[in-house]
Amino acid sequence: MADYRIEHDSMGEMRVPASALWGAQTQRSLENFPIGTETMPQEIIRAFGILKKAAAQANVELGVLDSQVGSLICDACDELLSGKLEGNFPLKVWQTGSGTQSNMNVNEVLATRANQLAAERGIALPAPVHPNDHVNCSQSSNDTYPTAMHIAAVLALRDGVLPAARRLAQEFERLERENEGIVKSGRTHLQDAVPIAFSQEIFGWRGLIEGAIDEVALASERLNLLALGGTAVGTGLNAPAAFDALVASKVAELTGEFFLTDPNKFRALTGKDAMAFSHGALKALAANLMKVANDVRWLASGPRLGLGEIRIPENEPGSSIMPGKVNPTQCEAVTMVAVQVMGNDAAIGFAASQGNFELNVFMPVIAYNWLQSARLLADCMDSFRERCVSGIVADREKMHHNLHNSLMLVTCLNPYIGYENAAKVAHKAFEEGTSLKEACVSLGFLTAERFDEVFCPEKMV
Repeated sequence: MADYRIEHDSMGEMRVPASALWGAQTQRSLENFPIGTETMPQEIIRAFGILKKAAAQANVELGVLDSQVGSLICDACDELLSGKLEGNFPLKVWQTGSGTQSNMNVNEVLATRANQLAAERGIALPAPVHPNDHVNCSQSSNDTYPTAMHIAAVLALRDGVLPAARRLAQEFERLERENEGIVKSGRTHLQDAVPIAFSQEIFGWRGLIEGAIDEVALASERLNLLALGGTAVGTGLNAPAAFDALVASKVAELTGEFFLTDPNKFRALTGKDAMAFSHGALKALAANLMKVANDVRWLASGPRLGLGEIRIPENEPGSSIMPGKVNPTQCEAVTMVAVQVMGNDAAIGFAASQGNFELNVFMPVIAYNWLQSARLLADCMDSFRERCVSGIVADREKMHHNLHNSLMLVTCLNPYIGYENAAKVAHKAFEEGTSLKEACVSLGFLTAERFDEVFCPEKMV
């Protein structure tokens, strides 16, 4: 048996692997774009499965697609969504900027599988299910790919980023409750500052995550507008009247999300500001995660020569040469993810600016970077929560020691001796290596008894 079969498209015949469900256009793309290792994200392929099913349902209702053909396409879409067709979507990200080859890859796979289902069920069709005429009915790559991007982004936030962020915030809330009553030295400019409760510091971390959750939700609202129905240039050529609104409602039913047709299809095809704007919120989340992870690893630095105010889980050996060394690796993973997301944001911003005339042709790189950011953020937040945050333990003794050796406790003397005299006390104590009390009393600003009355670090929070 031959290891290939002959398929054809409008440009002629192509040899296609016998076991593959794709057709000639997919094969051409495989051969014409041997660039890199990055393949089209699975989130995009799944989004195509959703929109192709919605389009088939809408086309049947509007009378432009045979109901039997529509049913077979829907069944093939269900197989795609269940993972049964995995391995049939091999195309690279670095292809045509409209994503045409990936749209056709999905069309060809669904058409082939629909025809197989017809044969398995003994259904005699007047003509085989065709990737363009049937699966792509009332559509263009120019409106399906931006639609797939929006669907994939909404689902990535709903199923990945936002749940992971909420779980992390909840873990900080638990940690906050467990550490109530512990007072430690605050720090600003990487220098000693006035006291803060450890629970307040954790509350700050929690607020960074919760604030980012709100920002992501707010920034993603326009992702719910779909380009589908605009076809090639936004005019809706070859799509029946009311197809755009109906297919958006079908996508909403299939996903359980609130999707609407974009009232301005010309903007929807050429402008990618919704992707850029929503990714900006992911970048803000990454920035906050960077801050939290850095705080945690600074506070855990040591174990003897650093701040050492908290202990974090020891997950694996930290050095191939230094025995016993353990590093804050989960924090480092978070910070690397944050850097990647910030880089992705730059790529998305540049790509979104390239909507020339009636189409943006940088869509695959936007989709790839956006979805990578969402995936990495969701994964790293869960890993950070499970393998670091959940095991954070305050070193109360070290916190107490650092607090009572901080010269910035002198701030509580301002109401009694004035700012300038308090500064003199701090400088004298630092230069002579004495305590604030000794410096204050020797300068004659307060008696020892009065100093003890007004100086209480634990009440400064």
